[in-house]
Amino acid sequence: MSATDSVNEICTLRIELQGSDPPIWRQVEVPTSITLKVLHDVLQAAMGWFDQHLWEFTIGKRRFGLPMDEDWGTEPRLMAAKVRLREVLTPRRTNMTYVYDFGDDWEHRLILTNIRQGEAGVGYPCYVGGEGNAPPEDCGGIPGFYDKLDIAADPSHPEYDEIKAWLDDYDPKVIDETQVRISLGRIAKRRNAARTRATKPAP
Repeated sequence: MSATDSVNEICTLRIELQGSDPPIWRQVEVPTSITLKVLHDVLQAAMGWFDQHLWEFTIGKRRFGLPMDEDWGTEPRLMAAKVRLREVLTPRRTNMTYVYDFGDDWEHRLILTNIRQGEAGVGYPCYVGGEGNAPPEDCGGIPGFYDKLDIAADPSHPEYDEIKAWLDDYDPKVIDETQVRISLGRIAKRRNAARTRATKPAP
């Protein structure tokens, strides 16, 4: 594969928030040339998270994330910024786990398939579709999320007013797809700008 083909190669990424019922998921087309750190950025944009907490990927027994001073007796975490997605992909299907916020423990199942050449003129990463709004941050993980939705649906609950105010205008069924596309578009523009700088001939 030539360097150009490698840069233009993409794959289909399905993101599933574990424990959600009904399922909360997204589908995105991503370049295989991005680093796992940029993949983290893509996941944050696709789900609507705010990137305020620690995170890591797990592939088999390997863990990838930001460098940390302490691994708490586990296998050392590899630096996500130094590993490209194509380096961890298998030909037909690759399963990965992505955990965001080690307190709320938002666990996402990532399924990567259909490695191929991207379409000319399309900016990647790009949003394909999804269902379900991601939970609000810092709501207590999956159990806390559904507890709050139950309270918000019960005007007789003693915490109803408090939780309704906390949730504000949150709608569990509605994805802000415009914002998802804008956020992914910013990542695509950064990637294209970096690629242009890398291929620009020296003066």
